[in-house]
Amino acid sequence: MISELSSGGVVIFGNALLLLRKYNGDWVLPKGRVEAGERLHTAALREVLEESGVKAEIIQYIGRVNYHYKNIKEDEMVSKTVHWYLMKSQNMYCKPEKKEGFVDAKFVHIDKVIDIVRYNDEKKIIKKGLKIIGHNLR
Repeated sequence: MISELSSGGVVIFGNALLLLRKYNGDWVLPKGRVEAGERLHTAALREVLEESGVKAEIIQYIGRVNYHYKNIKEDEMVSKTVHWYLMKSQNMYCKPEKKEGFVDAKFVHIDKVIDIVRYNDEKKIIKKGLKIIGHNLR
């Protein structure tokens, strides 16, 4: 089994949260692989900037998620760990990075985010992040 280490951000601006839409239509949080020798928080900030054009700053660490998936190219199972950081942006400017596989990027009202995000692990991380800032979802 291959191991993968990633880092990403739950990026907030006011009462909205940054989401990216992949080519397949799934809305996700920005995240990506941690490079050799790179610190987790540095990778999270870099990935948010690369995938969305958003220059964010970290508020605090939220937690990590572990899951497994099948890498179709190598026909192997991958054990993936993603470290998540709560971040804030100074504005709502965002631009999806097509090279990274994204067709849309936008800040979505925090009350609508859970209904839009595709993956349950990301929904849980969003809820934890919003709880940190004192917002409880209905």
